[in-house]
Amino acid sequence: MSGRACQRDASLSSFSTATYLAYANERFATDGHIVQPMAGQPPTIGEVDIEIYENPEFGGGCYDSHADGAGICYSSYHRPMVNMRPKYRMAAFDLPWNFPADLSILAWLENKGYDYDVLTDEDVHLEGVAAMAPYACILNCTHPEYHSERMLDAHEDYIAGGGRFICMGANSFCCNVAFRDDEPWILECRKTGGHWIAWAARPGEYHLATTGQMGGIWTGFQRWGQKLVGNTFAGEGFAHSQPYRRMPDSYDPALAWITEGIEGELIGEFGLGNGGAAGIEIDCYKLGFGTPPNTKIIASSGGHPDNYIAHDEEGAHAHQGFSGTHNYILRADMVYFEAPNNGAVFASGSIAFGMALPINGFENNISQLLSNVVDAFIEPGPLPSSAINLKRKKMKADSLIV
Repeated sequence: MSGRACQRDASLSSFSTATYLAYANERFATDGHIVQPMAGQPPTIGEVDIEIYENPEFGGGCYDSHADGAGICYSSYHRPMVNMRPKYRMAAFDLPWNFPADLSILAWLENKGYDYDVLTDEDVHLEGVAAMAPYACILNCTHPEYHSERMLDAHEDYIAGGGRFICMGANSFCCNVAFRDDEPWILECRKTGGHWIAWAARPGEYHLATTGQMGGIWTGFQRWGQKLVGNTFAGEGFAHSQPYRRMPDSYDPALAWITEGIEGELIGEFGLGNGGAAGIEIDCYKLGFGTPPNTKIIASSGGHPDNYIAHDEEGAHAHQGFSGTHNYILRADMVYFEAPNNGAVFASGSIAFGMALPINGFENNISQLLSNVVDAFIEPGPLPSSAINLKRKKMKADSLIV
């Protein structure tokens, strides 16, 4: 990472290296029995996948199992991570995934000429909010799924302290992991609870040996992603992605700056992530799960096919009507809210969002919208919505004076 002492008005892209480790050298396409039903298609095997399969000494990821059937709960970057290559497409879903997908965000920052630094999950875990504090605006990546407790605390402290945060992806702040203090290149992940897991930890192995904390998803600890960024995991599917449709909040004059320069109701009818900006894995707004009540819904997707299935948290059990064409929960909500100390959060609610940026040479309405948000977030002083709402309050107060 470069330039840690940069000015407060600089932007920063945060790379989800904990998620990269969880998926390192995964063997979904060759060993994952649930993959074809999930994907709705046969895998697309490439040379990298054959290389991983033929070289077990590379080790698997935290979605794979040992020869005795026990899940792999440790992952390290002190080995080749063969699927962490710029042009790699995940064989199971025939998509850019994690690092290759995140390069679309980096390419966008380069194309638009933003002055930026790069931060990793390891930096945030080791240094806490101090790693994030120098930056007025932080963008994370397409799939910020895995977080340690220190990482969650740092994000909460950054936003509460006046930071402006853009959650670029989906399935955000979902899974609990740990890193060894003396060996921070080793990640530990224990999969427990629910059916959205590649393997189940065996009795007596539910707790992380690194920290003693229970494994599983952060919602089990009441650490809701909605509380942090306004939305979090609703479900996933690997059929065609959808566009967003603008919601009434986007027409509020106080929020017009977010969609400035965008014509029409649809946003993101394109993308490298299955043809749309809203899809693959999607996050939604839910007040009951902690979404701040001042959160505004800028746009939402809809019409996802039945390949999309809701996360099991969304119901006591799976039932008819749990899939895309029947279930209103299966949507990507693009949200915005203001936080204490002049902070703010914007969240896309979709893995496919970042993969829509490069279309038409970065000249498209997703790119325009993100530029609007970044430009406002790196500008010192009140946000445009804050200034307008303050003016409204003053006008209302003046009207009451007799």
